[in-house]
Amino acid sequence: MEASVQQGNYVQVYVMLPLDAVSVNNRFEKGDELREQLKRLVEAGVDGVMVDVWWGLVEGKGPRAYDWSAYKQLFQLVHEAGLKLKAIMSFHQCGGNVGDVVNIPIPQWVRNVGASDPDIFYTDQHGTRNIEYLTLGVDDQPLFHGRSAVQVNINHHSSSLVLLQADFKAAAAMVGHPEWEFPRDAGQYNDAPQRTRFFVDNGTYLTEQGRFFLAWYSNNLIKHGDKILDEANKVFLGHRVQLAIKISGIHWWYKVPSHAAEITAGYYNLHDRDGYRPIARMLKRHRASLNFTCAEMRDSEQSSQAMSAPEELVQQVLSAGWREGLNMACENALPRYDPTAYNTILRNARPHGINKSGPPEHKLFGFTYLRLSNQLVEGQNYVNFKTFVDRMHANLPHDPCVDPVAPLQRSGPELTIEMILQAAQPKLDPFPFEEHTDLPVQGLGGIGGDVEGPSGGMGGEVQDPTGSMGGELPATV
Repeated sequence: MEASVQQGNYVQVYVMLPLDAVSVNNRFEKGDELREQLKRLVEAGVDGVMVDVWWGLVEGKGPRAYDWSAYKQLFQLVHEAGLKLKAIMSFHQCGGNVGDVVNIPIPQWVRNVGASDPDIFYTDQHGTRNIEYLTLGVDDQPLFHGRSAVQVNINHHSSSLVLLQADFKAAAAMVGHPEWEFPRDAGQYNDAPQRTRFFVDNGTYLTEQGRFFLAWYSNNLIKHGDKILDEANKVFLGHRVQLAIKISGIHWWYKVPSHAAEITAGYYNLHDRDGYRPIARMLKRHRASLNFTCAEMRDSEQSSQAMSAPEELVQQVLSAGWREGLNMACENALPRYDPTAYNTILRNARPHGINKSGPPEHKLFGFTYLRLSNQLVEGQNYVNFKTFVDRMHANLPHDPCVDPVAPLQRSGPELTIEMILQAAQPKLDPFPFEEHTDLPVQGLGGIGGDVEGPSGGMGGEVQDPTGSMGGELPATV
């Protein structure tokens, strides 16, 4: 088989840089160490790297006071290594949780606005606020030294609770129910679904009022993404840029009828309603790609108590994107160095295996490994990783010209939310995925890669506003 024919099976591999590639003081201090690590990635055939660009660093000194100097040094080093670059515009806090070693809050001047107007943050019915990022309700409110949250995002997410309540009440009144309120029966953060009236089987989430609330909240998140991408498209118009968004892998409680954790995070996904394909349809008009997580996980590795199904979730999300004609990408949720994890990723990258006649019907546009460390590029872990990269490349030599990015065109005509929601139903079965990859990694077990636990990480940089396992709904009081 000629290499040019087989090239369509090549899946690009990126590696996520360390969280502190740029220090918490917005300095590029680890140039020598990173240079050596990048050499190891190049030797392994890696196509590029991905890095978070933290809002708290770039605009940390004050509104419109941007300091890109550290990131410019980092980007130059990546360029000199001959690697491609994916930059993640991260407008949320880095770290702040148990065990996190890197902590980068959102800018102090934004937190100062929150001190006088705390409703800019997600707030629950008990008044607990999450200051890691802004609520979507402030998208169009000029609360940040004359700029709205969308303008802040584009110049580099996110209204007050009162505004969200007012918006919900207005929407409810339009359908003849001015008496409807936000749900108050969704339980506490660590409640199992069956302990709540909202998420229990045949619970409030299935009532007319419950469905209305879930649709209202989910639709607002879709509109928020649509608005951000439209503005980003204007900024990068004509440049060779692939716009993308990350979707959180909320895999716990997936097997529960209410999909409690997913709908808590705003993904309105049920057995008869696809919560991801409408997002994909919105992305299509912006020619944006969708980056999902959990690509290394197996259902059998999860605790049965969590009712978790990462494999089924990955297959649903990838299928939704492919049906809408998107470039789909994935990443792993937690570092794994073992063949089992790599082979699961390979299966998801090419669900039907190698196509000897040309490009497979479905394949990933790219995969990003989380994350770069000395542990990855040493010993047996490095041997396994190099083999994995070869297999993702369909055993072909490294090729920087695979899947070239065309100059960005203007976003397509705006779609009404009704047009977008046509993708939610009927909910179609995922495309068939082979049980095992046809190009497996046969190496020894890696060192240090823990199997994901029942409440495991969401992988991407977009986070569940509550951080819950299926309790209270975000932005509800």
